[in-house]
Amino acid sequence: MAKHILSLEVPDTLNECIMCIMDTSIYAEDCLQIECPYLDILPPGFTCAVRLDVVPPFCKLNLTACDLELQSQDCGIVFNTIPDGVYVIKYSVAPNEYVYVEYNHLRITMAMKKLNDALCALDIANCDPLPEVKEKLQELRLIEMLLKAAKAKVEFCHTPGQGMDLYEYAVKRLDKLTCTLCI
Repeated sequence: MAKHILSLEVPDTLNECIMCIMDTSIYAEDCLQIECPYLDILPPGFTCAVRLDVVPPFCKLNLTACDLELQSQDCGIVFNTIPDGVYVIKYSVAPNEYVYVEYNHLRITMAMKKLNDALCALDIANCDPLPEVKEKLQELRLIEMLLKAAKAKVEFCHTPGQGMDLYEYAVKRLDKLTCTLCI
């Protein structure tokens, strides 16, 4: 029996104003019509998902804070930052109660930008770094792995609470490392 195989990808991006979602589904178009499609996105800290009407195959969506209803003023003029955190994404076509996929996505854009800024601030030459620089590089490597582990906990292990705890711990370590006026 022919059926649709729904699949989405949410690639990591360093654009703080965009969340990209790609449709990687296989549609049985010859046998089945694609009817009643929708894409629900529940941002972190919210209890109601935003429903987006999509026309499959939609290939790629670049969503803004306005699309996610995180911003309501100056849409298309000012592009607010989309916060890091766990987003629950559900995609469905008819019959919607049977044909759907649901994902947890941990957005780490702001943390990765901060990590890259920390790397840029290091005085690194094309030789063996000084011991204090080497120590900072090791700490940044650990922080990067903690962020990857947080994503794995959320997206693959299906333990978003543990993933967010790891994310917050990694960001706390990053803040401590990059702090210039620590008290």
